[in-house]
Amino acid sequence: MKDIETYKKNGEALFLQGYNCAQSVFCTFAEEVGMDIESAFKLSSSFGGGMGRLREVCGAVSAMFMIAGLKDGYTSSNDNKIKEEHYKRIQKLAKEFELKHNTIICRELLNLKIKSDTPTPSKRTAQYYKERPCTKFVSDACEIIAKYLIKNNTKIEN
Repeated sequence: MKDIETYKKNGEALFLQGYNCAQSVFCTFAEEVGMDIESAFKLSSSFGGGMGRLREVCGAVSAMFMIAGLKDGYTSSNDNKIKEEHYKRIQKLAKEFELKHNTIICRELLNLKIKSDTPTPSKRTAQYYKERPCTKFVSDACEIIAKYLIKNNTKIEN
């Protein structure tokens, strides 16, 4: 079992290894949601760069939502009460991230003037990591979702 600081450090380490923001958060918690690491990397690969570099919802935030869905998501298509409760959870997670960073939108987090980006990933250089605050976003998303899992009695330590 890991503590919150370990989750944060693991997420940061994955990002610094070249994984995207969504992969870095989601794969940090793959074991907790019962997913093998290869499937976790594949599933979360599309959400980096604000969903395929479209610069929409931050991949770290999307990963939190996927984790919450695997932990407490709904399967009934016609139970609006269950859907409402789940959407409340997702909105609460988003709000916690927004309180730290004022937005969950990738382009706003990065102060980009463009609505979407090319599909070509940025080269991961020392300069890239120096200019991009994404490591902090990954770390904060790991902290937020770890606290959520602890509060909801998932098998991780406080």
